Amino acid sequence: MGDILHALPAVTALRKAHPSWVIDWVVEPRWRALLSAECATSRDTTLQPIVDRLHLAPTKEWRRKPLSANTLQHIRQMRSNLRECRYDVVLDLQGSIRSAVIGRMAGARRRIGEADPRERPARWLFTERVQTRGAHVIEQDIELAASIAGDTLDPIQPMLPVDPAAEAWAAELVGTAGQPIALINPGAGWGAKRWPPERYAAVARALALRGLRVLINAGPGEVALAGEIARHSGGTAAVLAPSLEQLIAVTRRVALVIAGDTGPLHLACALGKPVVGIYGPTDPSRNGPFGSPFRVLRSPQSRRDHTRREAPEAGLLTIQPDDVLRAAAELLYPEASA
Repeated sequence: MGDILHALPAVTALRKAHPSWVIDWVVEPRWRALLSAECATSRDTTLQPIVDRLHLAPTKEWRRKPLSANTLQHIRQMRSNLRECRYDVVLDLQGSIRSAVIGRMAGARRRIGEADPRERPARWLFTERVQTRGAHVIEQDIELAASIAGDTLDPIQPMLPVDPAAEAWAAELVGTAGQPIALINPGAGWGAKRWPPERYAAVARALALRGLRVLINAGPGEVALAGEIARHSGGTAAVLAPSLEQLIAVTRRVALVIAGDTGPLHLACALGKPVVGIYGPTDPSRNGPFGSPFRVLRSPQSRRDHTRREAPEAGLLTIQPDDVLRAAAELLYPEASA
């Protein structure tokens, strides 16, 4: 999810610079809602604002059964579909061996990626390697996209699909009372990035006392975590377990998002929402909030470490609820903080 959201500003800039280009995207099926509404059947600028066509690559499923007849057939079919499109260029914005191999399948003469990609062996499958200079991954993706035609591209607010059913659901959820909403996202890719639930609960209680309605987003496998926060909040926060389409729609309507380094934080930034980012072992200068009002909290003790430990990182634990509440107040009430 985060990789797609980081890539979207670059591809949005390409779409704006070259509206007549055909721009297709290979994506895991579970993330397709970030690029195209389920009901999109044509180049509709609301339902499908960026891409002309999606190629669905269930690579997670392929890894589980790499040698099954179904997997091999699916891979062969994808290769055939990609080749039929006769692409001029493949732009690899993920930098993984997996994405580079899929890019190679397309048979394009030009395959562009970073000179120093996330997984270094991937570079040998690129025909053009770009030495990026930007600190943030979004800036790096902009540099890669600019290399296709030598454009001067600037980061641009990405366009996300508008799913009518999800929008109706979110409108009913929010209602007409006009009460500002804070959305908390407590999950993260691994435990070292996860701020303790009782601290999120303390933040929820304090925000509710200040007149905000507090919602807790429960991603897949996170319902128990969200429920624990709701219990500790004394009922001042409510749990949501939305679909991705619904999460996009409800995030459009919130006043503030509080989260660690995780996809919903980057979604909030893509939608221009104020964000408080609670960071530990990952580097916010590369993966932090971008393009929207934000405050990042990170201890000087924290060091970049992608080891998937379960216990919260020591520096992360130095961040207290009052720190988060001060950052939230600066975003919610900028006049009072000036």
